[in-house]
Amino acid sequence: MPSLRLDGRTVVVTGAAQGQGAAEARMLTEAGARVIATDLAASIPAELESVIPSPDGVLVYRQLDVSDATGWAELAAWIRSQGWQVDGLVNNAGITRRSRLLDTSVADLQKVYEVNVAGSLLGIQSLAPLMGSGASIVNVGSVAGLTAHYPVAYTASKWALRGLSQVAAMELGPRGIRVNTVHPGFIETPMTQGAKPEFRQATVAETPLGRTGSVGEVAGVVLFLLSPLSSFVTGAEIPVDGGQASHGGAKSVSDALR
Repeated sequence: MPSLRLDGRTVVVTGAAQGQGAAEARMLTEAGARVIATDLAASIPAELESVIPSPDGVLVYRQLDVSDATGWAELAAWIRSQGWQVDGLVNNAGITRRSRLLDTSVADLQKVYEVNVAGSLLGIQSLAPLMGSGASIVNVGSVAGLTAHYPVAYTASKWALRGLSQVAAMELGPRGIRVNTVHPGFIETPMTQGAKPEFRQATVAETPLGRTGSVGEVAGVVLFLLSPLSSFVTGAEIPVDGGQASHGGAKSVSDALR
C-alpha cells in the first residue's frame, strides 16, 4: 500500500539552511530519504546539525548557490559519482525584495528572478537527467504567485515560477516525472521575521484560519507530493496559506458586514 515513507529515495532540497527548507530536510529524513540539503554556507548550518538520521534516512550537506549553473553541474556530477539517482527535488530556495512598484529597480527584479525562477530552472535542467519514472519535483511558490501582492519583484518571480512549473509538468510527464507547486502563505520563518508588524496583522486579518502557518505545515505537503501517495498528481498548485488566497480579498468585506 502506498505510504508517506521515502525509504531508499534520494531527495535534493535547496535553501535548506534554516526555516522552511530546514524543516523540509528534517521531515524528509525522518521519512527515510537520503536528503542532500543545500545552501550558500560552506559548512553544514547549525539548524541541520541536529537532524538525527532515521533507521533508513540520512542527511548530507552540500554548498550550492542555486543561481550558479556551474554549481548545479558540480552537484549533479557528485551525485552521479556516488552512484545515486535523484528521486526528488525541492526547489525551496528563495529571496525577496520588499520595494513597492514605483520604487523597484530592474536590478531588484533581476536578483530575485535569478534565485526564485532561474535557480529552479537550473535545478530541473541539472537533475532531471538523473531522474527516472516515479521521481517528483516540488517547486515552492507563494501566495504572492496566486494574487496581487505588494513586493512586486517577489510577486512577479512567483508568477513566473508557476509558468515554469506547468511547462515542466507537461514536458517531463511522459518520462514519469511529476512536477507540482506549493504556495505558502505567511509562514513563520527567518524571512518573514523581517516583515513589518502592520503586514503581519493585515495578513492574519485576511487569513480565514486566523493565524500564521508553521514550517512543518508546509513540509508535510511537500512530503506528500514527493511520496507514492501522490503518484497521479502533477501540474497541481496547492496553497498552504490558511485560505488567504481563496476569497480574492472578500474576507475584509465579509468581516465588515458581521
